[in-house]
Amino acid sequence: MASPHEDDRFDWQAAEADLNDTTGAEVVDLDAARSRRAAAGDPDDDTTEAGPVLVDSIAAQRRPRFTLAGFRDAQRRPILPGWLRSRSEFTGNLTWAIGLTGHSALYHGLRLPKYAGKLAWRAPRGVGRVVGGYVRWLFDLEGEPVRQAVVRAAIDRPEEAKVYQTLSRQRDRRVRWRGLTAVPTVGVLLAALGLLAVAPTVAQVAALTAVLVVFGFIGAPADRPLLDTAVVRAPVTPLTSDEVVRALAALNIPGINQALRRGDTGKRWFPAPITRENGTGWRADVELPRGVTASAVVEKREELAAALTRPLGCVWPEANAEIHPGRLVLFVADKDMSRSKQGAWPLLKSGAVDLFKPFPFGTDPRGRAVTLTLMFASMIIGSIPRMGKTFSLRLAMLGAALDPRAWVLAFDLKGTGDLSPLEPICHRYRAGDEDEDIAYGLAAMREVRAELRRRTKVIRELPRDLCPENKVTPDLASTKRLGLQPIVIGVDECQVWFEHPKYGDEFEEICTDLIKRGPAAGITLILATQRPDAKSLPTGISANAVLRFCLKVMGHTENDMVLGTSMHKSGIKATMFSRRDRGIGYLAGEGDDPTITRTYYIDGPTAEAVIRRAGTLREKAGTLTGHAAGQAVDTTAVRRDTLLDDIAAVMSDSESKLWSEVVCDRLAGLRPEVYTGLTREQLTAALKPYGVTTGQVWGTDPATGKGANRRGIDRAHILTAITKRDRDHGGRAAG
Repeated sequence: MASPHEDDRFDWQAAEADLNDTTGAEVVDLDAARSRRAAAGDPDDDTTEAGPVLVDSIAAQRRPRFTLAGFRDAQRRPILPGWLRSRSEFTGNLTWAIGLTGHSALYHGLRLPKYAGKLAWRAPRGVGRVVGGYVRWLFDLEGEPVRQAVVRAAIDRPEEAKVYQTLSRQRDRRVRWRGLTAVPTVGVLLAALGLLAVAPTVAQVAALTAVLVVFGFIGAPADRPLLDTAVVRAPVTPLTSDEVVRALAALNIPGINQALRRGDTGKRWFPAPITRENGTGWRADVELPRGVTASAVVEKREELAAALTRPLGCVWPEANAEIHPGRLVLFVADKDMSRSKQGAWPLLKSGAVDLFKPFPFGTDPRGRAVTLTLMFASMIIGSIPRMGKTFSLRLAMLGAALDPRAWVLAFDLKGTGDLSPLEPICHRYRAGDEDEDIAYGLAAMREVRAELRRRTKVIRELPRDLCPENKVTPDLASTKRLGLQPIVIGVDECQVWFEHPKYGDEFEEICTDLIKRGPAAGITLILATQRPDAKSLPTGISANAVLRFCLKVMGHTENDMVLGTSMHKSGIKATMFSRRDRGIGYLAGEGDDPTITRTYYIDGPTAEAVIRRAGTLREKAGTLTGHAAGQAVDTTAVRRDTLLDDIAAVMSDSESKLWSEVVCDRLAGLRPEVYTGLTREQLTAALKPYGVTTGQVWGTDPATGKGANRRGIDRAHILTAITKRDRDHGGRAAG
């Protein structure tokens, strides 16, 4: 039987002629090329006199010559398939199988009356077929056409009469012996009817049902099956090496065209056979011709999909730089990734998160789970508008919310309320970009920076056996008295902060410090922007983020701003995604290589349900704090990162001590945007983390000219605190 692809077999001579026409190059003599390679003893020659040997052909599957070195370096295939070794994939497949079985059972169960009616309607025909078949067998009617043919032949050839006599005697013997079976058959039927007449009603109904089922199946028309179709399966066309090579030839990449003209095709392009992967599609590992990079093919994903005649969402080429830049991994899925139904988020209805461990974030084109680990890393999410950036940020924040220890800070600078489902559990929450919203965010980030400094001191002073690597551990994060719980900060449209004309520099300073030093102290910063450029993502921030998720972007600059320098050149190109690939992007930093990831889709009402469960976990753990506990943020708080230096600046060398209210007035004159409205109590609280306390200071009231003792500050204490701060942080604090 001809192969389904035989009619489409690639015409190599025609391809060479076409390529010659389009490039103007001279067609190479394939026979001469083969002769030269044979004379040179090329062991990798993959052509025969009949033409190229394809990787999925019988010839290519023959065992290679046995060599000890070859077997020592050979890659061993897993004994168990990947879906059986992965708990999540096994559970997913088992859940799917149970769901399919349940669907089919319910589908057919509801149609049992219909099926029973069909069987009853077809049973008389079945009885007729059985009786008719028995009569034909009993009277040897199947031989009647032969006997009639002999009779007609005997008219012209009298010698055929003997043949007819022989057939007649044979028929008589058959009917005589077969007739003997009719008597016991009738007796058995009569006995069965008699027993059935005196049997209990249940037995009668069961017997009648069995008779209807049997005769109903026998009486069914050949073109009308009894059962309806519960599941409609679309046929999946296998991916062949012939098809892959033809598709690559259609991309008009010079190196591939030259290889085709040389006849350099076949199994040498495929280091391994094309295989099914996870039951979701076909994987082809392609060794591209010398000088051709996989990124050149990745860039032409749309043309490749057209050449393969597959939907764009089914074709996913990737560069395997771990081998070398010319190794292409082509996965062709059975279903369009952007349109196929994705399973529910595993944490949707049950389970908690330990931020020190990975939690589900999405799936790759093969349907395998992709996880995210937020601890000890900061994250950048970037894309053009309407591609799922905010939903991806919210999903990561939902994971953080399900760790009842964690402080969650959410800032929706777009102001549309996409992060509002998180508000009931947030330590700090704000939506909008008005002046008061910016002031709130700045005060909250100053708090986090002060918390970072406190944590570094706590970690530094912990015994080595409790903190062996000078960073937060799960046990330390769970010890409430230390206050080292995870802190996850999510900022949507972060460019609003960094481009603010008044506070942009301070936001940049704080976020840069948090991205550099925060992870070791248990602080994770997640920044999302729809304008991933140097202004929206300052270099100090983009260069130090560990986790990066890039959905569709328009150019290589934006691609590398999110994913990292030279990623576009290495073949990791988020520019290849189409407009309908919402929620699909490259996730870098979680594993060895960037992974194409489709995030789980969670809408607003579903996110609110998750947060209600997260709130219950926090209430039981007693970890509702900040905004969730009704605590407000003082937006007039002191800028603590330069407070000591500012106080030293407003106190001259001749003024060893000053009243607190005098210091507040002078600070307000120095930085009115920061210190206006500062009270003595706020100043005392702001100095406390530095170990500076206020005491009784003698001074003269300028209004009355009388001397008095009031609470004040000793300049020597301020200078000592500055020296200690600089020594602890290796120089003056940033800012």
